[in-house]
Amino acid sequence: MRIGKHFNFYGRKRGKKLSKLQEHYILTYLPKIALDKVSFGENPNRSKLELTEIFDENYPICLEIGFGGGEHLLSIAKKNKNVGFIGCEPYINGVAMLLPRLFKEDLKNVRIYMGDARTLFEVLPDCSITNLFLLFPDPWPKARHKKRRFISKENLNVLKRVLKLDGLIFIATDVGDYAKHVLETFNQAGNFEWLAESANDWRHPWKDWERTRYYLKAEKSGRETIFLTFRKV
Repeated sequence: MRIGKHFNFYGRKRGKKLSKLQEHYILTYLPKIALDKVSFGENPNRSKLELTEIFDENYPICLEIGFGGGEHLLSIAKKNKNVGFIGCEPYINGVAMLLPRLFKEDLKNVRIYMGDARTLFEVLPDCSITNLFLLFPDPWPKARHKKRRFISKENLNVLKRVLKLDGLIFIATDVGDYAKHVLETFNQAGNFEWLAESANDWRHPWKDWERTRYYLKAEKSGRETIFLTFRKV
């Protein structure tokens, strides 16, 4: 596997200028809940994280990749305080949106990694993640960019390692072509079972679903969201 510092990153890491309040939370609160020993600089030997020490409990661990503004992450963390949640988001403006609300709730079961999920994968222990959420990932619709899609043969091989047996992957997208790509990639990968018995299973969200701003944007534009759930077998 490639060392994290060699990953090519696609997408934005910063948008409009942060407010003074957002900068305050980035500087003072984020360091208290940020995952340490993930980056190559902090962990050049790529030693695996001790998750029981990070959360101080032997919690089941869930991971949300690209949490955007954090609506879903905050909601499920509030509803499941005996579960540890790792939120991975390289876009600083998204992290800045979440931090004030997370601080207000004073949740002890959330940790943030503001970087590339692939770098985080390198230091996650085998069979350590119970559930993984990927909501409205960039579909990279142009043919020459499709290799940038997060759901790929390479990434699924990593997910096979970090997910527990019977661990679940929840994916939401409003792009039909991307949903087709996801299904084809999982089918080719093996070791995953699509949990759908009827059309209702992909037309309706799973339990504890939170209506994110991306979901509302798709709904307003008349685009249906497709909900896909896979289990590691």
